[in-house]
Formats: sequence, structure tokens, C-alpha cells
Amino acid sequence: MKIVCEVCPHHCSIGDGQLGFCRARTNRDGKIICENYGKLTSMALDPIEKKPLNRFLPGSYILSVGSYGCNFRCPFCQNSGISMTSGEIINTEKVMPETLVNMALSLTNKGNIGIAYTYNEPMISYEYVMDSARLAKEKGLKNVVVTNGYICERPLLELLPFIDAMNIDLKAFSDNFYKKVRGDLETVKRTISLAAKQCHVEITTLIIPDENDGENEMKELSSWIASVNPDIPLHVTRFFPRWLMRSKKPTPVEKIYRLAEIARENLRYVYEGNI
Repeated sequence: MKIVCEVCPHHCSIGDGQLGFCRARTNRDGKIICENYGKLTSMALDPIEKKPLNRFLPGSYILSVGSYGCNFRCPFCQNSGISMTSGEIINTEKVMPETLVNMALSLTNKGNIGIAYTYNEPMISYEYVMDSARLAKEKGLKNVVVTNGYICERPLLELLPFIDAMNIDLKAFSDNFYKKVRGDLETVKRTISLAAKQCHVEITTLIIPDENDGENEMKELSSWIASVNPDIPLHVTRFFPRWLMRSKKPTPVEKIYRLAEIARENLRYVYEGNI
């Protein structure tokens, strides 16, 4: 019997023992579960600015963790080694929420403020993020989510009370671009709008030559962000060849500066990234 997963708008209908589109959620005995629960592929104590979050407790560090899988298929993925794979073909280490929180607490003497759920798409590990974030909050730690924003409204609203900051990818400002990566622009816009009401939000847009680098598109993108809140920081980030786009050249530096200049016409805080 197939069961529909309700965490993201793909709404995968998953048969028993099968995986959804994200490769991280499965149907086990008639119930959708997080197959990659606690299965970490990456862990590091990072500067908060690396998330990137430039206006959330600057100068601090955060324990950053990731698993595997993603509900997008971006051909330019910067972390394809973990996001475009499954647990069957990648090494993982099982770290349950209690252990993760204790690890974060043990690093406070090194400037750690909490836990960042990042590297792959954390929302497909919704139950793990929720359980860890709730426990971390009880211990006085901060919770940060770095996400593509492609999540259904109900699970998002359930999670937000435990989240202190988010960096959300706004990959482009066109429906056609989002169709290419198997997502939906309106869903991501809704995620940004809802999150901005409850926690600190910063936005990242990776500028890819001939894909989303038009000046008019940046005008529309930054204008829309300003309509939510002109104080939301935007990171205009330079593309480098990755995964299925290895033949494409890096974004010209002058293009990044020009688009950032345009964004500043609407937003108070704009940062050039990967320069």
C-alpha cells in the first residue's frame, strides 16, 4: 500500500520499503518515516557567517551538521556528493538528538551558540530536525536551518517556534528556473514570508551565468524581498562550476557587484559572496 508523504510539495506516493524523490523518506509498515534520521555525513564547527548569516550573532560559531538527500535536482549543486545520493552508497554516522545536543553543549567554550542543520536539505529530515531543535532549545542553544525553502506549510509552522534563524535559498525569481530544479517559486516565497514573521531570516541567491543573472530579475527579486521586509539580508553569491555544470564558467565578479548594486536599491543589507 502506498502512502503520501506530506513534508514537501512533491507529495510522493511511496510504496512499502521504497524511497521518495528526496531519497531520505520511506514507507515503513504503512507509515512515512525519516529514513535518514540521525544519519550524519558531515559535521563541523563553523563561523556563523559561513551559513551564511551575517547579521545573526556575528563572530560566533555554530555546530553544523548534515545528512544526505534533497528534494531539488539543481544541476549546479555545490554539495552533490551528499545531497544527490542515498544512504546505501554513502558513509554515515548515527548521532541521535540527545548526543548531538550534548556535543553542541560541549563546544560552547569554543564559541558555539547551537546547531545548524545544513549541507544537504535538512527539511527532508524533518523529524530529526524537530526533535533535535526542541531539545537544543530546552538547553538554551540556538537553532539555525539552511534550506531551499521547499516545505509544506503545516510542518514549517510546527518547526518555526524552535528555530532562531534561517538562511533560505531564493534560487531565482522565475517559474521556469524552479521547474528545472523540480521546485516551485511560490512555495519558497511563502516559506520566506512565514519564517520572516517568526525568526531571523537571510536569503541567498547563487548567480549562474545565462540562467538567473538578468538585471530585471534581480530588480524583481529584491523588490519582492523588500515587500516582506527591507531589512532581510540578501547574499548575492558567485557560481563556480560544480556537478552537472562543470563546463560553465564562473560568474564574472563584475556581474556580482552589479547585481548587488541593483539589489541595494530595494534592500538595506546586501552582501557579495564567493568573491
